Amino acid sequence: MHASFSLFRNAVLIWLAVLAASPQVWSVETVKKPALRAAALEFGVTPTVGGATVGKTGAVVLNVAGPLKSTITLLEHHGKRLCLVTTHFNSPKAANVSAMFRRAIARELGLPVERVLIFVSHNHTDMKMASNQTEAYDVLSTPPEKIPEPQLLPTGRELLDQLLSHAKRLPALLQPVTVWWAEGSEGRITYNRKGRRADGTAYLMREEDRDLVGVDYNGDIDRQAPIVVLKNEQGKVVTALVQFTGHPCTCYHPEKPIVFGDWPQVACDVVAQHLDPASPSPVSFLQGCAGDVNSKGMFRGDVALSTKYGKMLGDSYVKALEMLQPSARDGFDYEVTKAQIPLALLPSRETLHSEIAEMEDFIRRANAGDENTLSCAGLNFPRELSPVYRGKLIEGVLPWSRWALEMHLQGKADTIDRHLEVELYVIRLGDVGIVGMPFEPFQGIGRQMRAGSKLPLTIPCGYTNVSYGYLTDGPNTGDGEYMSAHYRYSRFRAPYQRPAGDVLATKGVEILNRFANDGAAQSK
Repeated sequence: MHASFSLFRNAVLIWLAVLAASPQVWSVETVKKPALRAAALEFGVTPTVGGATVGKTGAVVLNVAGPLKSTITLLEHHGKRLCLVTTHFNSPKAANVSAMFRRAIARELGLPVERVLIFVSHNHTDMKMASNQTEAYDVLSTPPEKIPEPQLLPTGRELLDQLLSHAKRLPALLQPVTVWWAEGSEGRITYNRKGRRADGTAYLMREEDRDLVGVDYNGDIDRQAPIVVLKNEQGKVVTALVQFTGHPCTCYHPEKPIVFGDWPQVACDVVAQHLDPASPSPVSFLQGCAGDVNSKGMFRGDVALSTKYGKMLGDSYVKALEMLQPSARDGFDYEVTKAQIPLALLPSRETLHSEIAEMEDFIRRANAGDENTLSCAGLNFPRELSPVYRGKLIEGVLPWSRWALEMHLQGKADTIDRHLEVELYVIRLGDVGIVGMPFEPFQGIGRQMRAGSKLPLTIPCGYTNVSYGYLTDGPNTGDGEYMSAHYRYSRFRAPYQRPAGDVLATKGVEILNRFANDGAAQSK
């Protein structure tokens, strides 16, 4: 009798311990009468072989391995609406293309432009939307009225037409939904691509470097694989959102362009098929703070490897669904705010003179086919790229160094802007916080948001609307490798100064926590 009682008591204690260590599956009740309504639609666009790419040597698409999918979602709460566009095309984040698409969708839905957000997966294997598309960091010195209207190519026109025709259908499809969420883990397909040499200098870790530092090296990576599911009152899935952190570049080679949705699209397809095999649900992909995180296989992989990684990530989301839990909060909150990222002084005249001479020599040798063109002015390049392509990459930074030197020579070096002002997009959807940043942010920025947020799940995202290029967190600011010194590809801004991107984390947490408190009060 005594032994039986002990066994029973131990079983109860173990059950309570498991319950305490688990997410609050049993402690949160589903919102009974949701005020939140949602609708979502998904479609694909299949480009044609021969289309223009953003490659630096004029390479065109050689192979199309399938359609690139997009999802458009409309949220409504107490009469306020928000439209989220997610796409496996990368080019819609071009500054002039994004502005055109957002204006057109907003007009179709009768919304202010700031209530239409575009999130790209940052898939590298896409093609251009417009013949004159331009990134936000290309036009920092250009007055807004001088930025050209995009001259859409056939694929860009088709994508816009499809977005508008699907947006038009969304209001009639709105239905009450509750927000459910879970967080999985995936650590097999990405690695930290910022390496450090023995002398402390930083470098871009190429596949050939990854081979040298360890067997199937990962390094410090974000492994979170969150999934958010919106269910109607019958429990049927209306749509889902997933997120992961990593440059999708497994089947990418800029001199051998293909079109493929890479592993993010494959993972979304796996989730959609699992949620509703008979009628797969629309699934959106949100890219994380992937500035310093790559998928494995860059310049060496192929469609088969991308598909393998996508199935791995998709399976991680499916496994996470076993722990799916409801939100205690109803509805959504949304705010656009501005933040100022501090900028440093320009390098000295002596440094610029030296770097310009080094770059000019590098370009001469690269154009002559010299294979010994693997590093220049702090940048290093993969052997998989031709010398000519490496030369183009340096041609891209030479104008910045010449501009900076000219500022010194004209006595204007002290007059340049000392901050970069940008927009930050903060959403609360049920118990889930989403922060969109117009950058390729380093993962340290997203980690600060997750650590400081009071919401049960926080999803930091880059590649929202446009991209001002890479954004370092405080500790990674001041290095000279490709990502940390990306200001040299801008036209034109100074290097970041610490705390750099950390200011976005601080601002994002501040708003998320206000939303957390307001959302809890609304649900009482």
